[in-house]
Amino acid sequence: MKRKTLFTGIVVLIAIAAVLFKYRDYVANPWTRDGQIRAEVIQITPRVSGPIVRLPIRDNESVKAGDLLFEIDPRTFQADLDKARAELDQTGDNVLSLEKQVEAAQAAVEVARGYIAQAESSIAQMAATVEKNEAEYVRQKSLLPRKATSEKSVERAKANYEVSVQEKRASDAGLLQARASLLQSEADLAEARANLGALGDSNPQVRSALAALRQAELNLEFTQVRAPVDGYVTNLNLRTGSQAVANQPALALVDAASYWIAGFFRENTIADIRSGDKAVVTLMTYPDIPLKGRVDSIGWGIAQQDGSTGFELLPTINPTFEWIRLAQRVPVRIHLTDVPDDVALRVGTTGSVLVKTGTADDDSETTATAAPAWLQ
Repeated sequence: MKRKTLFTGIVVLIAIAAVLFKYRDYVANPWTRDGQIRAEVIQITPRVSGPIVRLPIRDNESVKAGDLLFEIDPRTFQADLDKARAELDQTGDNVLSLEKQVEAAQAAVEVARGYIAQAESSIAQMAATVEKNEAEYVRQKSLLPRKATSEKSVERAKANYEVSVQEKRASDAGLLQARASLLQSEADLAEARANLGALGDSNPQVRSALAALRQAELNLEFTQVRAPVDGYVTNLNLRTGSQAVANQPALALVDAASYWIAGFFRENTIADIRSGDKAVVTLMTYPDIPLKGRVDSIGWGIAQQDGSTGFELLPTINPTFEWIRLAQRVPVRIHLTDVPDDVALRVGTTGSVLVKTGTADDDSETTATAAPAWLQ
């Protein structure tokens, strides 16, 4: 009888010890039933507008990065591309014509400079002729009183002198006209160069046409909307023939590589939680399959209700019970380290989260145990 009593007492003590161990594991460590699966949800937004002509996906279907989600009617954008290519060719012809105008203006400048050089040479010659004819006229006048020449010779010398002076003046006017022609030619050259701009691919008209062509090419590419990441199409409401509007979200894509758990812990339980602490997540969908995780980060703030703007822009104040202090919930981000293949994570579903404090530096592999049903 004594042995049976002793054995029963030992079994009871072992049971109490197990209960106390579990109590420490699931009560002493911070835990919450308010856990939720989160993931990055990408809003798939078309870059161009048009009717949808192809929709190869189905609602809730998994897709790979690069898979076609839907295609917008490309015909308009193909026409724009053809037009941009034609305008680029026309721009090339225009630039070539402007280059020829620059060459012609440059030649005109050189011709004007030649005229100036010719006029200056002519003026120099005429100046010498004037000086010579003037000297001869003076000499003839000095010989007349001595009867060493005739009146006719004096008149001839005078006429030659006056003609050379007039020719000198005409040469001076020709020089002024040549210089004015040079200024006009240089102005025409500057205008032609300004119209042309830089040469080659640096030419602004060429760059503008190339940019328009690239934009047309991109718009044609944008008619095929592809998945940016591996993920799941969800809440698909598109149909073939629907109008896609540029910069307006068309469907949602859940990033398959971005799942995490948001555990909302009472503020009086987070003091000992550290980044890297081990965590056990028990989802309501899979109550018997615990998931391993690590604390990624702890939220630094939550929205405040008291004091927020309410009716007629007055502050909203919620009534409280003076003898009860309600603990706020602080979000703790949990990174899942091991998700079994037979567990499908779904955004928004819930579960319980337990954080094992003081395990941030513990790299040992331990078996995760599902939380008891009364904690879930």
